Amino acid sequence: MTEELFDVCDENDNVIGTAPRSEVHRCKLLHRAVHIWVWNSDGELLLQKRTETKDEFPGCFTSSASGHVDSGESYEAAAIRELKEELQLQGELIPGDKLIGSESTAYEHTVLYHLQTDAPPVPDPGEIANVVFLSTAQIAEMLERSPETFTPPFRMLFQAWWEKECAEQEQLFRDVPAFLNSDDAEEGRKG
Repeated sequence: MTEELFDVCDENDNVIGTAPRSEVHRCKLLHRAVHIWVWNSDGELLLQKRTETKDEFPGCFTSSASGHVDSGESYEAAAIRELKEELQLQGELIPGDKLIGSESTAYEHTVLYHLQTDAPPVPDPGEIANVVFLSTAQIAEMLERSPETFTPPFRMLFQAWWEKECAEQEQLFRDVPAFLNSDDAEEGRKG
């Protein structure tokens, strides 16, 4: 089998060349990856546990699906491909955050996509040891207790998402009309 070719990128995610997968990883060259988070209608996020045979972060939890962007491939095309290959799922992908490639992201410029579906995932046993749907609170608790059991890119994506969600919730609370926060309103609910 021919070794995968990846686009090698600069710090601004501009393609500056191509190289085989093994060279990209050995030389720690910046390259591209996608992560897809699959949400069910209960608001739970599907996590996968990587097989022990993976060359990077074996046995760790990570996004529902993830993978490298092949040379010449767009982020979105890679996300569609990885979702189908790893979980046999498809649907409308919604773009999310982007991480700039660095040592913390395993030298990957990473784009996150979201998919909401209740279709049952069919994990590829060559890639995925198992999958589990968890609430974001459960994931946050697991990350706090044992961060090393998650891939570094997932940790960074989850932290960015969590901070944004908390900020949005705080903004919603600040936007609640004052009369809903007043003592008079509280008295009215009691009476």
